[in-house]
Amino acid sequence: PLSFPDSASMYVRHAFLALLFVTAGACTGESVKPLPTPPAAPAADTARDFDALLERYFEELLELNPLLATYIGDNRYNDRLPNFLGSEYRRQAREFNERYLAQARRFDPAELDAPRRISHEIFLRERKRAIEAERFPDHLLPINQAGSLLTVMPALGSGTNAQPFATVEDYDHWLKRLDGYVVWMDQAIANMREGMAKGVVQPRPVMEKVLPQVEAMIVAKPGDSTFFAPVQKFPEAFSAADRARLTEAYTVAIRDELVPAFRRLHDFIRDEYLPHARSTVAWTALPDGEAWYAYFVQEHTTTTMSADEIHRLGLSEVARILGEMDRVKDAVGFQGDREAFFTYLETDPKFYFTNGADLLEGYRVLKRRIDAALPRLFSVFPKADYEVREVEPYRAQAAAGAYYQQPSADGSRPGIFYVNTYNLKAQPKFGMETLSLHEASPGHHFQIAIQQELVGLPRFRRFGGDYTAFVEGWALYAEYLGRELGLFTDPYQWFGRLNDEQLRAMRLVVDTGLHAKGWSREQAIQYMLDNSTLAESDVVSEVERYIAWPGQALGYKVGDLRIQA
Repeated sequence: PLSFPDSASMYVRHAFLALLFVTAGACTGESVKPLPTPPAAPAADTARDFDALLERYFEELLELNPLLATYIGDNRYNDRLPNFLGSEYRRQAREFNERYLAQARRFDPAELDAPRRISHEIFLRERKRAIEAERFPDHLLPINQAGSLLTVMPALGSGTNAQPFATVEDYDHWLKRLDGYVVWMDQAIANMREGMAKGVVQPRPVMEKVLPQVEAMIVAKPGDSTFFAPVQKFPEAFSAADRARLTEAYTVAIRDELVPAFRRLHDFIRDEYLPHARSTVAWTALPDGEAWYAYFVQEHTTTTMSADEIHRLGLSEVARILGEMDRVKDAVGFQGDREAFFTYLETDPKFYFTNGADLLEGYRVLKRRIDAALPRLFSVFPKADYEVREVEPYRAQAAAGAYYQQPSADGSRPGIFYVNTYNLKAQPKFGMETLSLHEASPGHHFQIAIQQELVGLPRFRRFGGDYTAFVEGWALYAEYLGRELGLFTDPYQWFGRLNDEQLRAMRLVVDTGLHAKGWSREQAIQYMLDNSTLAESDVVSEVERYIAWPGQALGYKVGDLRIQA
């Protein structure tokens, strides 16, 4: 019912444009019903009261979810980390959503002007969906390899992320937040034990990838911990006394609190949880799993499409894109069939960098080229810039090939385009243009940074929502704009765009295959290897992501097709 930014940080949503999907069943052929004509302006008292309700809601949300406050640059709650998994917090969240749903229903949308009526519709939908989600015990599945506090907190504690480390107070705030992290890890163990008793457990491949993530946090010396990094780069203005006190405090916290907590979690997963992990991978194998998966499908696509309909759409799109790939093969004069062409692209050294630094520099050069071209199509730009950064080693093995993290709302902290250099064979040169368009500009960076800067909107719309169909649909559509920006002049770069589009089409097939049609993990992996040039390590990571995060992968292509339409 309350989300917080994941390590991928893709989830600050452009909710007002997502109304496209709320009102028009995407890709279903449903007609869009026109809204009745609103009054020219709401009564002054009604408008004021409604605006006040939305403001109260967001202020209370930030207190309930202080990580969200940190990510958007509101530092009032940087010392807090609630026990998101505990029964008391979940009771608060339920009461919070029910209370604000009841209050919002008191407003007659006919008495609101058009912008406020859109806010009213979105607000009601989000509160109702949050309450519907109470049916499903996601708190019993608190950890997976794709993202949770397990990966968020080390990133924040590195000193290079959203958590500020500029003042002595900042350093003290983080120590208090770490206390909450230890509570969260112990609560995760308790919840997973409860899940074991109720048959609500993760599949074994998911938890096998979690173990090395936890193990990386169990260091012999505090100075080797990611959480010690801020101590190694104190601001120059810090006094000797403050440096000494904080060094000791961080040493004690890591040695006596964090490392033991990580060890407890690691040993529990290894010794107790893994033996009880599922051999099945389908979400529908869980109690109430069919309804749970259907909820995810609807949540991430904002449509009424069934899993079968989405599966058929995916098969059709995969076949179409393969035909486009064949045309590229013929255009470059390759002698051989499609399978041989794929092998050539996967194995020829000229298509790959040999070190991560060159890959990162390649993206920085490409950033400058795209930035120069963007005025051809856009007249509104985000105030915040973005930077290219390497995915941290502790999470690189299980992380996606690339992802985006939003900037602070005031633009003082840039957005981050994270590039994973763990396996350079998973980062072909011919995929760089399309990936940059998607993750950075004009994809996620434009979409999320500009959303946050729309000061005329209520804050729950600037910083909230979870409309995958718009967020990922827009980013995929941004790839499509590459030719109009002067990119994809190299046929291999155009193939890279097709290959990435193929990934999104295959997701429609594989996600529904895994969770609704009885596919095995191995079957899903083989299907993706057969229909693209993706590296096997990338395919394995992708498939295991769909296993752990059902339905999310469906939003990309469904959303893109709606925007195209």
